[in-house]
Amino acid sequence: MTVDLNIGPDLPPKTDYGIGCVGAGFIMKDIHLVAYAEAGFDVVAIASRTPAHAQAAAAERGVGTVHDTWEQLLDDERIEILDIAFPPDQQLGIVREAVKRPHIKGILAQKPVAFTLDEAVEMVRLCDEAGVKLGVNHNMRYDQSMRALKSLLDGGELGEPVVGEIVMNARPHWQEFIKPYGRIALLNMSIHHLDVFRYQFGDPERILVSVQKDPSHDFEHGDGSAYYILEYANGFRAIGLDNCYTWADHNIQWRVEGTEGIAKGTIGWPDYPAGSPSTITWTTRAMDGDWKAPTWEDRWFPQAFKGTMGQLMRAVQEDAEPAISGRTTIGTMALVEAAYLSAREGRAVALTETTPAEAGS
Repeated sequence: MTVDLNIGPDLPPKTDYGIGCVGAGFIMKDIHLVAYAEAGFDVVAIASRTPAHAQAAAAERGVGTVHDTWEQLLDDERIEILDIAFPPDQQLGIVREAVKRPHIKGILAQKPVAFTLDEAVEMVRLCDEAGVKLGVNHNMRYDQSMRALKSLLDGGELGEPVVGEIVMNARPHWQEFIKPYGRIALLNMSIHHLDVFRYQFGDPERILVSVQKDPSHDFEHGDGSAYYILEYANGFRAIGLDNCYTWADHNIQWRVEGTEGIAKGTIGWPDYPAGSPSTITWTTRAMDGDWKAPTWEDRWFPQAFKGTMGQLMRAVQEDAEPAISGRTTIGTMALVEAAYLSAREGRAVALTETTPAEAGS
């Protein structure tokens, strides 16, 4: 059996847009800029809250221009696409100014795009009114195993999905800016898994969540780890267990069972920086015990980030809605808000309780 797994970034014909980068932390310096260099994208300038960090990133990654502030960077008329990797409570302010610059055609914002759902809705409104394409870096949608799984599901290879699972035992590095929020696991880690469940299966009817504090942290928070069930109208169930406490044997495993087949695999992220590709293995009833296990060299970090920028470039080129748009993130953030509400109130929460009209898939 031959199946096109479509794991690539699906870049458009034109990729030479001038990119301006706001932020010079780990995700920008070691992931975005590395992926963009591999793809041959044209990064023309960078700025950061700390100019020295921008200077260091530019020197290491070959970016020709460093601006002292992001406001100065926005005025650089070579920039057609703005790539923002700032704390979520600061991204709206940058977008508010960026849409006033007619040379900026697209904005790629880091997820979560904002600290509140209302701010995310406002970001979408601003970009719509200015005619600027807003893409969001929900990068797990371009993890190679998740792309392969999507191809199997869309092609009907697994039949009707019955149950999906993501089990994470891995300790993230929480950035300093996250600690004052009081929200950590659901907003900053589980959001990847909640979003990829939406990508694969659409929106659930309800979500039921339990969270616990992480006893190893010395800052106030409610959700050190998170465990959740997504209930779908057709009977499908998606289950996520995000153990962010673990101190050894880090791994992420996933599994989907359908009426006609099973797919399972691993996510390579916990191996960073040594790095390993994510994996997929699948079988179907028609395959009579045979399991397929393709391999590839590309990884979620950094190669998937070619795809998140590429889908925005395609939207700019085709004057279309980005595949991962601002409306996409409103839907995902609405699911995150429903998760927090479920955890607070100890009940299953219908997604209709938190989803605004502007949400998309």
